[in-house]
Amino acid sequence: MHDRAVGLIGAPTSAGAFAPGQEDAPAALRDAGFAARLRDAGFDVVDLGDTPRFRWRPDRRDPLAMNVDAVRAGALAVADRVALALERDLFPLVVGGDCTVELGTVLGWQRHRTATSLLYLDPHPDLNTPDTAPDGAFDWMGMAHMLGEPGARRELVDLGGRTPALSPEDVLIFGYSPPRATSAEHATIARHGLRVIEQDAVDRDPGAAAASALTWASERGGPFLLHLDVDSIDFADLPLAENTDRNVGLTFETVASALDTLMTGELGAVTITELNPHHGEPGGATLTRFIDRFVAAFAA
Repeated sequence: MHDRAVGLIGAPTSAGAFAPGQEDAPAALRDAGFAARLRDAGFDVVDLGDTPRFRWRPDRRDPLAMNVDAVRAGALAVADRVALALERDLFPLVVGGDCTVELGTVLGWQRHRTATSLLYLDPHPDLNTPDTAPDGAFDWMGMAHMLGEPGARRELVDLGGRTPALSPEDVLIFGYSPPRATSAEHATIARHGLRVIEQDAVDRDPGAAAASALTWASERGGPFLLHLDVDSIDFADLPLAENTDRNVGLTFETVASALDTLMTGELGAVTITELNPHHGEPGGATLTRFIDRFVAAFAA
């Protein structure tokens, strides 16, 4: 058995998403035997249950910041569960949900730790704000709100912890795809000198790219938080992501190979986001493939 039990936390929300779907991921993963596979791999698993469910809906009152109150409530609920896991000496494994779930993981972590290093595995840096993105979807704005960028909504910048939650040096964006970022995001990365490891580098040698990320984390000292956006996996190779972009992302095995190395580092928590269980093969074969390979990497 592994030394530390896993605290499994479901965050069934698509409040910040572009459309519904991600709110069903925690239940689908449980039904597909996620906890059982973790136990088979040698982990004790304590299921800490789900935060309140929220299915995306259009917000015509605030079209550039849709469902902001629900996004805030979801983040605070996740923070409470993450803090509970840490109080009980459990390893927080958070399953979302859209990318705004990470705001809650970071907040919950910071209730127990002052230092935060966030390794953000996502082709999109999520550095947009309601001022720069016309669609009002917070799930590609989460990082901007954790950094307290100009134009960020105060409801999500001021969650009751550090304000802003992160500084630029706290973040490494892993698998970043410049062609899939907005001009505002490019400008923010340049202005802050944010550390990135681009998608092309991961594609060439996922183990070496992951080792470089671990060097960054170890130099900062202490455990790091790992954010896994399923959008990093090309939809044509493993159709589970919220984002259906095809032939522009990394293969599932490339992402998994990077995880094999990343999971050997000093992890503090893992958050999985943007998994839409309504995609993929009928009967759940695609979801089972994801679970089996993720658990194999996590068991490292």
